[in-house]
Amino acid sequence: MHFTKKTITEKRLNLVQSLKSKKLLRFPGAYNPLCAKLIAEIGFDGVYVSGGVMSNDLGLPDIGLTTLNQVSYRSGQIARVTDLPTIVDIDTGFGNCKKTIEVFENKGLAGCHLEDQIAEKRCGHLDNKELISKEEMVKKIKDSVKSRKDKNFLIIARTDANSVEGLDKTLERIKAYEDAGADMIFPEAMKNENEFEKVRKIAKGYLLANMTEFGKSKLLNKKQLENLGYNLVIYPVSTQRLAMQNVEIGLKSIFNDGHQNNIIDKMQTRKRLYELVEYEKYNTPDKKITDFSTEGHE
Repeated sequence: MHFTKKTITEKRLNLVQSLKSKKLLRFPGAYNPLCAKLIAEIGFDGVYVSGGVMSNDLGLPDIGLTTLNQVSYRSGQIARVTDLPTIVDIDTGFGNCKKTIEVFENKGLAGCHLEDQIAEKRCGHLDNKELISKEEMVKKIKDSVKSRKDKNFLIIARTDANSVEGLDKTLERIKAYEDAGADMIFPEAMKNENEFEKVRKIAKGYLLANMTEFGKSKLLNKKQLENLGYNLVIYPVSTQRLAMQNVEIGLKSIFNDGHQNNIIDKMQTRKRLYELVEYEKYNTPDKKITDFSTEGHE
């Protein structure tokens, strides 16, 4: 009961049609379903589920410790609460691309991205990453494309080659991944406009830009990315970083002051929370316990 109107088939089709429009689509990361509802309410084009954020949420580093069950369950919860398409980070494919694609399709995702690191992966903006061969990744992409039932479920190929093999090898991999059938390319850890531009010049299809903070990439704005010809941008960890910074500040204030009066203005109000979860839509006529209004709450 999330009062959504679109089926997953419609969400996927809408995403594919939006990509054809050539405008830059913006997908902030959602660390939970409530955050996804806020992303939709504000008017973004879609929702992104980061593997790193999922790991962090479990108190783990982003080194391939999460399981298919953990990531698919949580991303399914996030995907179902809005009418926006949701794409998910599936790391290196959880050892079986065929099964993984089937699971995420069934969970209602609109697409996923698969990377060319070894299974003991690292965050894309850390050093000392190791890659599988171009041929191994091509096989993974082909298996993934072959496994999907809905042709509009996006298979996005991420390459981490730039900080390992350099840009020329990255461009070679991009060509091979497109030829293998990837719907979109995600070139990770591009350093600046020049590198983003070189990727665009050789890529035939859609491109995803990762604007993560504190990483290797220069943070480019919407207009810059549009001018460079990119089709989709993710802000993977922004919401979690915003939340955790403010939670830390607030907890320290309560610990030191002995009360929360000094940070009330930093908190989401009860009324705003109830609006976001659409409390009143759950009302049942002639049943007092569900006869709820946000009026009178702050």
